[in-house]
Amino acid sequence: MNIEIYTNDKCGSCVKAKEYFDSNEIGYIEHNISKNSNARKELIGMGYMSVPVIIIDGQHVLGFDLNRIKSLLDK
Repeated sequence: MNIEIYTNDKCGSCVKAKEYFDSNEIGYIEHNISKNSNARKELIGMGYMSVPVIIIDGQHVLGFDLNRIKSLLDK
């Protein structure tokens, strides 16, 4: 399973998302747009202007939508 999370330093929902994955021992790749201008460009290129954006096996989730995240993880 491939999971990527676009975050920034001041995002409470980003922290919650990372805590959820960490507490469930689910690996992910973080792209912090506060520290990486290329990550910011990628995010905008995908049509998003806010974080978190979580990508689970190619499926995009905007925000920390736990129900959607769990449904994608169960597939």
